[in-house]
Amino acid sequence: MCTMQEILPVIRFVKAIFNIIQFLIPIGLIIMGSVDLGKAVLSSDDKEIKQATSKLIKRAIAAVAIFFIVLLVKLVMNLVTSSGAQGNSASWMACWDQA
Repeated sequence: MCTMQEILPVIRFVKAIFNIIQFLIPIGLIIMGSVDLGKAVLSSDDKEIKQATSKLIKRAIAAVAIFFIVLLVKLVMNLVTSSGAQGNSASWMACWDQA
């Protein structure tokens, strides 16, 4: 049970931002790369296709990295609070779970 009710709105906001970063940004990067590749294919220029393919691969790697960085931050936060956490850090984690 969260004992610090005054910080719940802040934690909800942070969790919403984490979800946006974790899901929408990678999807947006992949969509932008696909659009670039589609434009290059329609232009029928081999050089542009190669550049767009390279750009798509870089964006896909960035999307995967962003997804896992947010996941890693969540994991580290769970590990830090669960490793003998007492007092404020334990109640903070309860607030995180409740939000």
